[in-house]
Amino acid sequence: MGKVLSANLGYPRIGKKREWKRALEAFWAGKSSKETFLETIKALRLSYLKKQKDLGVDLIPIGDFSLYDHVLDTAVLFGLIPDRFQTDESEVSLETYFSIARGNKDAEASEMTKWFDTNYHYIVPEISNDTKPHLTKNRLLDLFNEAKAELGIVGKPVIVGPITLLKLAKGYDSDHFDTLLDALLPLYVHVLAELQEAGAEWVQIDEPILVKAQSEEDLAAFSKAYAYIKKNVPDLKLLLQTYFEAVDHYQEVTALPVDGFGLDFVAGKEANLAAIKAYGFPKDKVLAAGVVDGRNIWKTDLSATFTELQTLLSAVKEHKNLWVTPSSSLLHVPVTVANETELDPVLKNALAFADEKLGESVILARGLNESEAAIYGAVEQNRADLNALQQSVHRNNAAVQKELDQLSEELPTRPASFELRQHVQADAFQLPPLPTTTIGSFPQTKEVRQARRNWRKGEWSDSQYDQFIKEETKKWIDIQEEIGLDVLVHGEFERNDMVEYFGEKLDGFAFTRFGWVQSYGSRCVKPPLIFGDVSWKEPMTVKESAYAQSLTNKPVKGMLTGPVTIYNWSFVRNDISQASVFNQIALALKKEVQALEEADIRMIQVDEPALREGLPLKEEKKAGYLHDAVYSFRLATTFVKNDTQIHTHMCYSEFDEIIDTIDALDTDVISIEAARSHGEIIATFEDFHYKKGIGLGVYDIHSPRIPSVAEMKSYAERALNVLDPKVVWINPDCGLKTRRTEETVPALKNMVEAAQQVRAELSNTVSR
Repeated sequence: MGKVLSANLGYPRIGKKREWKRALEAFWAGKSSKETFLETIKALRLSYLKKQKDLGVDLIPIGDFSLYDHVLDTAVLFGLIPDRFQTDESEVSLETYFSIARGNKDAEASEMTKWFDTNYHYIVPEISNDTKPHLTKNRLLDLFNEAKAELGIVGKPVIVGPITLLKLAKGYDSDHFDTLLDALLPLYVHVLAELQEAGAEWVQIDEPILVKAQSEEDLAAFSKAYAYIKKNVPDLKLLLQTYFEAVDHYQEVTALPVDGFGLDFVAGKEANLAAIKAYGFPKDKVLAAGVVDGRNIWKTDLSATFTELQTLLSAVKEHKNLWVTPSSSLLHVPVTVANETELDPVLKNALAFADEKLGESVILARGLNESEAAIYGAVEQNRADLNALQQSVHRNNAAVQKELDQLSEELPTRPASFELRQHVQADAFQLPPLPTTTIGSFPQTKEVRQARRNWRKGEWSDSQYDQFIKEETKKWIDIQEEIGLDVLVHGEFERNDMVEYFGEKLDGFAFTRFGWVQSYGSRCVKPPLIFGDVSWKEPMTVKESAYAQSLTNKPVKGMLTGPVTIYNWSFVRNDISQASVFNQIALALKKEVQALEEADIRMIQVDEPALREGLPLKEEKKAGYLHDAVYSFRLATTFVKNDTQIHTHMCYSEFDEIIDTIDALDTDVISIEAARSHGEIIATFEDFHYKKGIGLGVYDIHSPRIPSVAEMKSYAERALNVLDPKVVWINPDCGLKTRRTEETVPALKNMVEAAQQVRAELSNTVSR
């Protein structure tokens, strides 16, 4: 009969206290040698594997660890290296690897975008029609052998599948897909055959693209690919892993010639369960049941989940054909709750991070193998912990619930049309053509971070910290004036994070000390926990914005983070609807917008960079999400006066899919990225006549390189081919918090010079 196994799909890379991040950044800064860096990284990697072994996980992933990004790892493995980074080196060096991800003085970084509907960013593989994939170095083999030799772990290697890899890549014509797939498949076989020879029993091939819509041609490609792989490595067991949603073509997918299927029973629970109920599950195949939420931080309801697993066990017939797993890689959650010593016990006892989630998988598998009685104590404690939070005052705020009940179903609207507002605001602000501005934040130097630490530790008084923030703000107002920017910002030196800062000032949020997750590269974020009803307590941004405005005659934007982004960049309670949480946050932000307007801040930017990333993967769910997003944004912003200009910002999104939604937000100005996608976003506006203000991100702030005037000018000129000059603004593509001062100032000077040159050309054209 065998037994039900517990398995993991992927483990966080960053370490309990971001040791991985520090090692990377020390190496990049030249503060540690390559040898020291690699030794540190190896020790971390092995410690993660040992921890999973000690937790009792039966099948431990190998190769999920990365120095930057797992998609980049896969592309490099198969020689998919952009031409501008090609060298004559026999093996891809660390320098080349990191240059692809981060750029260098001679070449732009590869594009970065959201990993499905998460806040993780992957490096987009670049493939041309003429690309010849080739195997560089089988890193999976090295990592498998390392785990086996050092820890005695026969791991489960993990690799991004060939279809997902190609579908996420850019640069080749669609009619070359089959040719590229044919070139890749023998390389996959080579990698897998070497793993089998080394002793691997199972390999996890991630094909999350399967949860998105698939054409008949797509399904045929899957059939061809996996028939080829299985034919050439028939004795290696293959787990085809999906996550983030249900698979649409359940019968076709489960007919593929592999040995097991990983399905998401959290985000895709209803549809995947319905498919199994309707069509059964293939005999003698493994079902890796993703019943533990890999993307949120709440404890699994062990009692309800155990019942679901019993249903799945009856479908697969034998214990050996069922695995208990997280619903996705645990890359998306922090490492452990154990270090969180300052949380309210009612909240802490309801939390589960990566280590705790693996513990839940082990408990559930044990219950299936032994009996429900064997895990009775754990189940009862779990039930008590979840009930305590649900019944707490945090989730029963009568005032907030009354405000929600009083909301109308009609979309909130501005007092006047954009056309009228445009004229009123033009008279009020008297800006030049192509106004220049930034997205909001300026470099968070080590001095800024140290000041915040001193204040948080009580080593500085409130007045000392406030004085420091004022000095930084004045310094950067002066710098912006000197550079020649038209609309200024206060710099956000008081803010640790664009979501955490607001969460700390609102009721209903809680914060961890070590709850970090990877966003991109070494960039880690510590999402707030929205665990109760959200409400506004007092002004959050007025003091800093009003002070900055007092230093200049130029407009200074007030800076807020929008309700959808606060939601998408937080870990969110799962006991009420998404729309209800959106609107709770929006009602709180509305009070802040009112406070800014009363303080005579007449440009207010409410950023929604995460609106697109929260878009559901299933077509039938998108309209509802977008309606709720627009409603909440307008709830927070549309009541302002006509001469108050509302801005927003979005980044790294496929805007063509949501351009109608962007228009429906009814902002006066939206700023978007153009540089990282090499200006491709501008093509969206060739088909959609966008009439409102639009700020083009003409340089990529995620790379340390300083773009030239000509480069930024080219993006502006391309945009003016499809946009009315009267609505175009010029700005970086995102905030400058992560950049150094010596990178920021010259880049902004070049940006302003580029705008001035284009203005002059426009003026000459008009005069002629």
